[in-house]
Amino acid sequence: MFTSAVFWVTGFLVGSLGIYTEQLWLLYLGYGVIGGIGLGIGYISPVSTLIKWFPDRPGLATGMAIMGFGGGALIASPLSRQLMSWYDPGYDPAVVGTTPSGNAVGGLFLTLAALYAVFMMFGAFIVRVPAADWKPAGFDPASVKSKPMITTENVSANNAIKTPQFWLLWTVLFCNVTAGIGILEQAAPMIQDFFRNGETSTVLAATAAGFVGLLSLFNMAGRFVWSSTSDFIGRKPIYMVYLGVGIILYVILATLGSSATWIFVITAAIIISFYGGGFATVPAYLRDLFGTYQVGAIHGRLLTAWAAAGIAGPLIVNGVLDSRGTPGQLVAGDYRPALFIMVGLLAVGFIANLLIKPVASKWHESKEAVEEFTHEHHTEEERSAVR
Repeated sequence: MFTSAVFWVTGFLVGSLGIYTEQLWLLYLGYGVIGGIGLGIGYISPVSTLIKWFPDRPGLATGMAIMGFGGGALIASPLSRQLMSWYDPGYDPAVVGTTPSGNAVGGLFLTLAALYAVFMMFGAFIVRVPAADWKPAGFDPASVKSKPMITTENVSANNAIKTPQFWLLWTVLFCNVTAGIGILEQAAPMIQDFFRNGETSTVLAATAAGFVGLLSLFNMAGRFVWSSTSDFIGRKPIYMVYLGVGIILYVILATLGSSATWIFVITAAIIISFYGGGFATVPAYLRDLFGTYQVGAIHGRLLTAWAAAGIAGPLIVNGVLDSRGTPGQLVAGDYRPALFIMVGLLAVGFIANLLIKPVASKWHESKEAVEEFTHEHHTEEERSAVR
């Protein structure tokens, strides 16, 4: 977490330097590369720690952490607009078309760097992992053995990527995220285009912006609600819901979405909640399959699916829409090919999830290796606390 904070804050500082000196490559290097490294490390660290504190409710634990990750925009976006309006009195975020000056954006980056440094360092210095023999009151680790798809063994990160389970789950996450981005990326112009009447839309720009905000809320809520639900019905069944029900919802959106605003909004909101839920549930799924031994490192490797989907999703959607015209000036029919491509992707993910089985015993780590790793981990943490 300390390393994450250093990279993340440095990214903002280098990015601000690029803005003040008008060097775009410095902005890419700082906010993009250096900050991106901090983002990736910071995303994984609290999740893998929380899993160890909540062995009885890993879905709830990861849902809380990743809900915070998704909900950060609800604070950062209005704060950023307010700060830029302070630094540039000529910028009014309430007026469409006004933009802040470069100095205002540079000042924003510096201010956020200071704020993030304080909060992230606070988290880094107070966080602890539980003792090796710790367990919640009333929790019997032996009860886990009776649940299908949950192992009490452990698999190393290097071995995990050699298993078919890892790559099947990689496919599941890739398909789920790609389909979610399919709506999220074009949400505002999409709802206007679905209800276009000639040159004008019955959905105003302000309403479309509100729709995007609603999707953000469902994205955040889905991360908590659906991942918590997975503790009761299991990780494999909840992904059957994400992907299987998602297929039905995408078909409804493509065929009936333009018939009524409420159908479009409700369908899209549930799809986005599944998108958020898929993010939040995957660390618990990894814990079920590979144990807690190196779940953070395994999670990091699996998140390459997120990165790939972040490229593939917009390429697919924008490729289809660009062949039809300009988003914000289209009609519902122009979106249907892209939506049905998402249906196909979800079907692939659904099949991949069905094929996931418990990891073969040949990949399990010896208890001696796990105990030695855990001992070294705690010893290093104690040294850090003393320092």
